[in-house]
Amino acid sequence: MPDVLICADTIRSPEMRHEVPATVIDPFLYLERDGIRHVVVSSTDVPLIEEVGEYVIHVPEKFGLDELRRTSSSWDEMFAEIAVRAVRAVGIERAIVPDTFPLLLADRLRAAGLELTPDGEAFSDRRRAKSAAELAGIRRAQAAAEAGMAAARDLLAAGVPDTDGILRAGGMPVTSERLRVAVATTFLAHGAAADEFITSHGPQTAIGHHFGEGPIRAGEPVVVDLWPRDVRSSCFTDMTRTFVAGEPPAEVAEWHRFCVEWLHLALAEIRPGVTGKSVYDAVADRVEAAGFTTQRSKQEGDLLDDGMVYSLGHGVGLELHEAPTLGLLGHAPLVAGDVLAVEPDLSRAGAYGVRVEDIVLVTADGCEQMTSFPYDLVV
Repeated sequence: MPDVLICADTIRSPEMRHEVPATVIDPFLYLERDGIRHVVVSSTDVPLIEEVGEYVIHVPEKFGLDELRRTSSSWDEMFAEIAVRAVRAVGIERAIVPDTFPLLLADRLRAAGLELTPDGEAFSDRRRAKSAAELAGIRRAQAAAEAGMAAARDLLAAGVPDTDGILRAGGMPVTSERLRVAVATTFLAHGAAADEFITSHGPQTAIGHHFGEGPIRAGEPVVVDLWPRDVRSSCFTDMTRTFVAGEPPAEVAEWHRFCVEWLHLALAEIRPGVTGKSVYDAVADRVEAAGFTTQRSKQEGDLLDDGMVYSLGHGVGLELHEAPTLGLLGHAPLVAGDVLAVEPDLSRAGAYGVRVEDIVLVTADGCEQMTSFPYDLVV
């Protein structure tokens, strides 16, 4: 196993958060030598790290912090010298680092004789099988997502169309923005948060990452795609439902039925050892047989905006989108402990889109569906 070096905080770095599952807001050093885990961290954060795992904990004073405060020209210079001294003390001569490792620090360490190799795939692989704490965090995030989804559905259900067909509840139009307020408030009450999420409607739903805006009409599809992060663990979930308040267009109802059917087809295929591409291919076979275009069947170089536009899904954990992928590039076999978002879609540019999405945990002999929210299209 190669030696490992990470320099980051645990808020923005999934690599560091996986190794040190505590909330540390300032960058610090993680060093792994022959499987022994070391951290170099401020004394103010030592109690936090002692609570979450077994580490050899070093404080910067051990590497001359007081002297360097007097002699260094900047904090960055001081930190880099502490890093050099720590690496030498632990005995690391070559190490893999995340792709996001600070460039200036890498230059300083290399100048001191350390061999550094960026290896994003290795760090992604380290996070594939989720820890018990990460799974607990994903389940809390999913509970928040389902509560938020219920808040959006219930607000739509409370809407009554006015003479222009616009839904009104409590005397006010039901808008994408109003749905987001209801969902975000619910997230906070469940210990989760999200910077953004999707509450699109009508033709906006054909644009996969349109966040949604404006008043919602009876009879048009509303795509609610939520990816809250559990505050305690920093783990994400991801789920989508499509709703219609009133009578849906016949094609929307048919597309929704297809998407739910294809989602369950994918779940039946997911188990350790199969590749993400094979799961995608099984669904794409059915999609294409129904007369729709997929990423694998579209014409080379053409823009795909009609049919199943996206891949089938992706890993979820400390990042919203992480390995493995359920798509044409999903060559890696699935492993027990993978958490996957499975999200078949259908759309037509300028008209509308339909999507449903669940998350599942890959188990020893199949998968566990972690999403329990109903698929009902009509609210």
